[in-house]
Amino acid sequence: MAKRKNKLSKALDARYKVVVLREETFEEKAAFTGRLWYWITGAVSAAVILVIFTIMLIRSTPLREYVGGTSLSGYERGRLIEAYARIDSLDHMAQANEIYLNNIRAVISGEAGETMEQVSRQPIGDQDNAVIADSEFGVGVSADELALRELVESGAPYDLPENTGSTRTGISSYTFYNPIKGIISSSFNPQEQHYAVDIAVKQHEPVRATLSGHVVFASYTPETGYVVIVQHGNNILSLYKHCASIIKKVGSFVRGGEVIAFAGDTGELSTGPHLHFELWHNGNPVNPTDYIAF
Repeated sequence: MAKRKNKLSKALDARYKVVVLREETFEEKAAFTGRLWYWITGAVSAAVILVIFTIMLIRSTPLREYVGGTSLSGYERGRLIEAYARIDSLDHMAQANEIYLNNIRAVISGEAGETMEQVSRQPIGDQDNAVIADSEFGVGVSADELALRELVESGAPYDLPENTGSTRTGISSYTFYNPIKGIISSSFNPQEQHYAVDIAVKQHEPVRATLSGHVVFASYTPETGYVVIVQHGNNILSLYKHCASIIKKVGSFVRGGEVIAFAGDTGELSTGPHLHFELWHNGNPVNPTDYIAF
């Protein structure tokens, strides 16, 4: 045993020379000398360093998914799920905003929406929770919730449903303000696509909001002159056309009975001072005289 150890020690301590020669002329270009255990130690150290570097490279880059087949960490998986949830939420919000804007466009152009049966088959979010698109008063908050919040803060109870102890029964559960005093010159007639009541009044008579809500449109159109559209709770819209002037801006919160414009004779379709008043619920026109005593 002692002889073997002595022989191994001599072998490790023996000096070796590594020479680099040129193939054509056998000219010596480089030479490295050292004991055998130097060479073994160097080779092992280089191999260990290479292995450590490779492992660090794989663990710190996406290569770990392809090489090791490892799954995401708990934190990364949570971040990924959160990102997908946000994308899905933004997609639903964009769809709701698109539906809402299409509804506004249809109302402005005087086009009736889907039937009540079709509306009842839509998702709940499309019926009773119209999303307000204006960032000034909260993207993603329903008009119903926002209007109710404003009412609670102001302490004004007049637009709440009459039967507050039970579930809402729809548009009939609201108490509407008369938008203006005058004589009805043209009644609601869906067969003739007249989805409004025309009220003959004096020039510059004040026009009042029929319910509390937010102004979503306040501008001039060639056919109907100055137009104001107010979004109320429960997906109710009220329209006031042919106004002489408007005193509210888009995004403004108005209370029921508050003056929002003045009656006039603007627009190509006007034949005299009057207010063209429309009431829409879930994208469909309703007869204002069913809910308001003019």
